[in-house]
Amino acid sequence: MPVSFKDILLAFEFVSSGGTGEHQAFLCKQSGTLYWQSEFTGDLDELPHDIDDSDKYVQIPDKRELELGKPLALDFAREFLPDDVGDVREIFSKRGAYARFKDLLQRRGALDQWYDFEANAQETALRMWCDLNSMDVGD
Repeated sequence: MPVSFKDILLAFEFVSSGGTGEHQAFLCKQSGTLYWQSEFTGDLDELPHDIDDSDKYVQIPDKRELELGKPLALDFAREFLPDDVGDVREIFSKRGAYARFKDLLQRRGALDQWYDFEANAQETALRMWCDLNSMDVGD
């Protein structure tokens, strides 16, 4: 059953918006239905009783699972801000890294470039994840 890439992307963004495990989304491979869950609001959807059946359902990953957090920021710095790689590495050695990283990007005039880089990397990684999970993705 084809599933919309836009729907998978929305679920990915939802899952990535919280801390580890705070938000979850599951995709039924057979029907293409997405199920959403949050620790803060309880279940947004009633989860099927067989949600743990990995042949039938797949959990949507977050950006950390697809290595789109610190590794991506370092890749960006190496490519576009080579003089700041050490600073970026230092920024990501402490909590609250993204706010400080975005401050650095703002000072360097590279914030929009980062958003484009991040969006392209997310789409590429998520499409690869879909392929690895044998999903029929439509646009």
